[in-house]
Amino acid sequence: MARTSQPAALKLIKGRAPGKDVAGRSVAPPPAFKRIPPEVPDWLSPEAAAEWARVVPGLARLELLKPEDRASLASYCEAVATLRTATELVQREGLTIEAKQGTLPHPAVGIARAAGREVRAWAAHFGLTPSTEQGLAKGPDDAAEDNPFA
Repeated sequence: MARTSQPAALKLIKGRAPGKDVAGRSVAPPPAFKRIPPEVPDWLSPEAAAEWARVVPGLARLELLKPEDRASLASYCEAVATLRTATELVQREGLTIEAKQGTLPHPAVGIARAAGREVRAWAAHFGLTPSTEQGLAKGPDDAAEDNPFA
């Protein structure tokens, strides 16, 4: 899986010193986007809207969102909704189905698997994976105190 570049704010939060990333390299300031959360799309499914309401306040506090992130954030939220729907369907109906060809994997298993991959990919862009969460837990001031070379 190809690694994507993290936003400057995430690099700085994980960094060793003010203005430096975790490797001590200078981090260029991000473009001067207006750092306010996007408006929730009215076309989101109910489950996706619930995910939006769950994650946006925290991301907004960290100033990681801008109005231009609306489609990306909506894609993440809809992927979460798809993952939940497919998972619930498999829980109700089982992992397999009976067909003319014999026992086959339930189609929702593949849908859940694909949605899970999509959720992880989008979540990484917003710092919502366990590995990026750990980086968010330690601010630049704390990192500088732990660095004997700073």
